[in-house]
Amino acid sequence: MNIDHIILTLIVFVPLAGALLLALLPDRGKTMQWAALAVTLFTFLLTLHLPFHYSYASPSGVFQFEQNLPWIASPVIRYHLGVDGLSMWLMVLTGLLAPLGVLISWRAIDSRKKLFYVLFLLQQVAMMGIFVSLDLFLYYAFWEMSLIPMAILISTFGRTKRRRLAAIKYFLYAFIPSALLLVAMLWVYAKTGTFDLPKLADLAAQHAISPSSSALWIASLGFLLAFSVKIPVFPLHGWLVDAICEAPTAAVMVLAGKTALYSILRFSFAIFPEQSHRIAPLMIALAVIGIVYGSLLALVQNDLKQLAAYSTLGHLSFITLGIFTFTIAGLDGGIYQILNHGISGGAFFMLLGLLYERYGTYDIREYGGLAQKLPWIVTLYAITTLSIIGLPMLNSFVGEFLILSGSMQSPFAHRHILTALATTGVILSAAYMMRMLQRVFYCDLGSKPQAVAGWDLDTREHLALWPLVALFLAMGLAPSIWTRAIDTYGTAVNAAVLSPATPTTLQVTSLQTTTGGAR
Repeated sequence: MNIDHIILTLIVFVPLAGALLLALLPDRGKTMQWAALAVTLFTFLLTLHLPFHYSYASPSGVFQFEQNLPWIASPVIRYHLGVDGLSMWLMVLTGLLAPLGVLISWRAIDSRKKLFYVLFLLQQVAMMGIFVSLDLFLYYAFWEMSLIPMAILISTFGRTKRRRLAAIKYFLYAFIPSALLLVAMLWVYAKTGTFDLPKLADLAAQHAISPSSSALWIASLGFLLAFSVKIPVFPLHGWLVDAICEAPTAAVMVLAGKTALYSILRFSFAIFPEQSHRIAPLMIALAVIGIVYGSLLALVQNDLKQLAAYSTLGHLSFITLGIFTFTIAGLDGGIYQILNHGISGGAFFMLLGLLYERYGTYDIREYGGLAQKLPWIVTLYAITTLSIIGLPMLNSFVGEFLILSGSMQSPFAHRHILTALATTGVILSAAYMMRMLQRVFYCDLGSKPQAVAGWDLDTREHLALWPLVALFLAMGLAPSIWTRAIDTYGTAVNAAVLSPATPTTLQVTSLQTTTGGAR
């Protein structure tokens, strides 16, 4: 046995061991920060083993670094872990964001630090477990585990008196649909006798899960509803604004989108390919509404956190549009944009947290004239803004180009009109981000900068932000580093979900050709 056989277990459970270690250490000085930073950096280094030892020549649908061990005899539950082109880079992204979250919380969390960092590490355990679990029961355990630390982080470390209400709303929105997900999973097990995802995918391909199309349809909705709430898909976004406004920066960096979008791609599309294809037109329409709705509301916000929340809704809706086109370009672009949103959105939330540390407000109207006072901060705000709006040569441009290309070539009706409406989100995102940049940094000096001296970035903050800026450029100029793994998954889903009757002229060519055109 070499490390390849246990690397996924190490990645998942090193943060758990770190959380137990922090629980035993005394909460004095910077002990919690240094210990959490050491654990998260070590976990990140472990995740880097995956792309460096991943077999990019393997055929689509093959899982790597697998562990498949018996766990419970009845019902049949296995400890089955594995990654492929979909989950590998999400593991690395989660590993990267964790130490950056610790760095950005160094000064912001000044009380109950042990509780904060233990919960933060437990949240990382849950996310890593979600991305590697290939047994539905094991996956569900990590899925439910992810709710508790986040709800406590919001209720305990939120910035206003509304934090407990925001935490309860987040928990109820996520937990109630999860009960439907559990019922659907148990029904699938009753029909097949297995929770193992590869076996279920094979049965789905052979139309052998159940002869009842109505039962399959209802079960697929149980899966989809639970995941759609957590993305969130319009109009299931009622928890998003309150949760983002209250959650501390490190928590909000991992709050929305990644696990739920992954779950649709991994479980809904694998177990219910026909049902996913059937509901795709509705999901595309809701995604387009979410893009326009979120962008328009972001355009009129005077609170930076609320602007970021509605911007998040718009960008996650853009990803939802891409994956439900079921074209290779749309799927690959959607997955690539999940990574982009984690990086660009993470940088934006970090920068918002830095301004709040210095001036104690998210109200745009109280800012202005900061460009001369904080040159490094305005530089990073400008670069992050350009990344979010999809400037060519930066990361988001590739994902947006692929999504819009896939949407235009999808096999569904009214694709041209819907793609045109989705494109307005690109224009609106540029409008609200540039408006924010101008009002915060280039207007007349506001009341807060006049009353508070503030300070520019220190060494720790530079270390937290510049790695993300480097990724903006790398992912914009050399997307094939990431897409050569992602494309194997996109190709497999395109072949499995699209019906044979779909004209091949509507299917996009390979990702390498498309990204070559983008570049």
